[in-house]
Amino acid sequence: MPLSPDEFYDHAMAAADDEQRLPLSRMTGWDISPFETDSLVVSRLLPPVVPEPPRHGEDPADCESCRRSDEGIWLDDRWRLTAIPQVGVPLALMLHPRDHYDLADLTDDLAAEMGVISTHVVRHVQALAHISRCHIYRIGDGGAHLHVWFFARPEGQAQLFGSWLVVWDDLLPEYPAAIAEDDAAVVANALVESYGGRRGPRGTAQ
Repeated sequence: MPLSPDEFYDHAMAAADDEQRLPLSRMTGWDISPFETDSLVVSRLLPPVVPEPPRHGEDPADCESCRRSDEGIWLDDRWRLTAIPQVGVPLALMLHPRDHYDLADLTDDLAAEMGVISTHVVRHVQALAHISRCHIYRIGDGGAHLHVWFFARPEGQAQLFGSWLVVWDDLLPEYPAAIAEDDAAVVANALVESYGGRRGPRGTAQ
């Protein structure tokens, strides 16, 4: 039987030191880590909170994403793509269903559409000059309305490989906004050509 929240916490604390701190993760020793291990301290693991606090937009009537369903750099009848402002990587985009769904709630048809659209977005982001990869993330702990992230990894920056990219994005200075806006428009236009839909007013992810 899976561990209960309290059992999970007790299991984790068995590996902690006298200050209730867990050891550094293996990831902190990777070449791509943005931190030096000698200066890192692990935060104390706090006891579980059950029930968990609600996410933003659990009630569709209070969902900001639903209120912005007509905004985006690209839209079709069921999906919209927005550009995330003030990021450190060259480009960050977000795909949302226009109606209120979480990932587990999608119909098979919508799930298939999400996969196809995501593949097209990745192709177009990776076709931009000096972009090597497009990372995709779906987390879902902050907002109940499904949102899928796309991060453009800049060419040649080997420390930005892999799972630390989103941390580096937060550490890097803001990428020039005008360049990011132009690249977002290129992706949106290419998506219209390759998949369909239409260009929308420039929209952010808020």
